[in-house]
Amino acid sequence: MARDSSLRAVGWARSLPVSSGVKAARDWTRAHLATLGWAAAAPDLVDSVVLTVSELVTNAHVHAHSPAQLILTWDEECLHVTVHDSSTLLPEQRHAGDEALGGRGLLLIDALADTWQAYRCPRGKDVTACFQPPPARSPGISPSS
Repeated sequence: MARDSSLRAVGWARSLPVSSGVKAARDWTRAHLATLGWAAAAPDLVDSVVLTVSELVTNAHVHAHSPAQLILTWDEECLHVTVHDSSTLLPEQRHAGDEALGGRGLLLIDALADTWQAYRCPRGKDVTACFQPPPARSPGISPSS
């Protein structure tokens, strides 16, 4: 069966000032994933996406001292989670000791997302993590929905 060559995508964006806190980003993300049917069909995947959003927004607020622009894009093959901040410094994985309270965010994202990348752009950087849906047998997340 031939696939339509045109790209169909849906997306959402939200600006999160440092004062907004990360909970707002998590709640907002969870609500949008529910509209895709992922909350019922793939709750573990939703938890992975929400944890990734939490880490990326925290990094923007804490390390870049910047508001975070959170963008979710679903293109029927991958959910792209992008967080933009105003720092041009790319994130680096740190080797946190057993007693360290932080330093594990990128390790978590690497374990949770199918892929992720960071790149500089004219006014800062974008960090994008991609999540592929589970096999089409799950209702609400098939490529044809």
